[in-house]
Amino acid sequence: MSPELSLDPAVLLARARSETGLEEFDDPSPVEPLEVLTRALRSEARLNSGGRYYWSTRLLGILMTRLRGHQWFRRHPEILDEAIGAPVVILGLTRTGTTLLQRLISSDSRFSSAAFWEARFPVPADDDLDGRQRIDAAKAEIEAMLAANPDLASVHPFDALGADEDILILDQTLLSNTAETLACVPSYYEWLRKQDLRPAYRFWHRMLQLLQWQKERRGLAGERWVLKTPMHLGHVDHILELLPDATFVQTHRDPLTTIPSYASMIQGLWRGVSDEADALEAARESSATLENDLRRCLQVRDTLPPGKFIDVDFHDTVGDPIGVVERIYRQIGMPMTELARAQIRAYLETHPREGRPKHTYTLEQFGFTEEEVRRRFQEYRARHIEPARENISPGVR
Repeated sequence: MSPELSLDPAVLLARARSETGLEEFDDPSPVEPLEVLTRALRSEARLNSGGRYYWSTRLLGILMTRLRGHQWFRRHPEILDEAIGAPVVILGLTRTGTTLLQRLISSDSRFSSAAFWEARFPVPADDDLDGRQRIDAAKAEIEAMLAANPDLASVHPFDALGADEDILILDQTLLSNTAETLACVPSYYEWLRKQDLRPAYRFWHRMLQLLQWQKERRGLAGERWVLKTPMHLGHVDHILELLPDATFVQTHRDPLTTIPSYASMIQGLWRGVSDEADALEAARESSATLENDLRRCLQVRDTLPPGKFIDVDFHDTVGDPIGVVERIYRQIGMPMTELARAQIRAYLETHPREGRPKHTYTLEQFGFTEEEVRRRFQEYRARHIEPARENISPGVR
């Protein structure tokens, strides 16, 4: 493999330092996760030539971002004074309406959110505080992703300018679930499950401060943030250590639907880098991640005082989106103004779900049985799915 396509961690680190002229990374160190991930990519992911190019350039870009990010904080230590106050953190199993809910709330100009281009490329070049270079890069990446697998358009409304998952920020640490969504790397995930991710979340918090500092210079900072990532399910306690005033909005939908839907999405993403994306492997890895994160969320949630979580059913989000946002606003003490209502309605009118291709999947095509999914997610379904079917709202806890 040429240096340009290298998945050798030493080569990637040397090239990142050469390209940037910088030497020092901040915490957490990327060295060990880079070694574990690249080993898995070489030995397990069955990458095709396009996949090797994608991953080598992606990893090089992440390392360069880390080097440049550390330099921004050294030159502008005042960034660390930015206060991320009382965010709304949307979490839930994938395919439960988290993207729609985040984009509805982020259309209210009083909220800040991380657009795809900001989360994917949080650190600006010296001449890119306005983000134009990064927006172009994000649009090109999405275009290439959909060209490699057009079916992904039915799974997620990719939009470089739209609010998206801040797991892309965590991904800069190489300590997130992102890698397993983009390639088959089971040994990396097993390693990741044993790591303390608090340093990764401290980095996430610093990047939110950097993004807010940039937004202020563009005149776009809101009163509070709305954030969203399913991975946060497993790390509510880490978020509260950094943002004790956060309110969590947990979205709900039956795993009998969401689990095969997510497996379909993961297999589609793997197809972008491998000619041997196996449906059963995608199902096994993706469902294990969601199961573990959801179990930890339920455990941590039981230790928290009332009012930290707001429950939202997927069918309510789809059927009465403005009503759901109003309920969230009441709980967090945010008035629903006429301007906010108009902005949310405008988003709904310009982003109809009917414009996207239909996403089709079954339990069976991913090796699941209904009995297995019911068993694995029994506690969650008893607490949040079955009561909703009986028209008994779990409400606010």
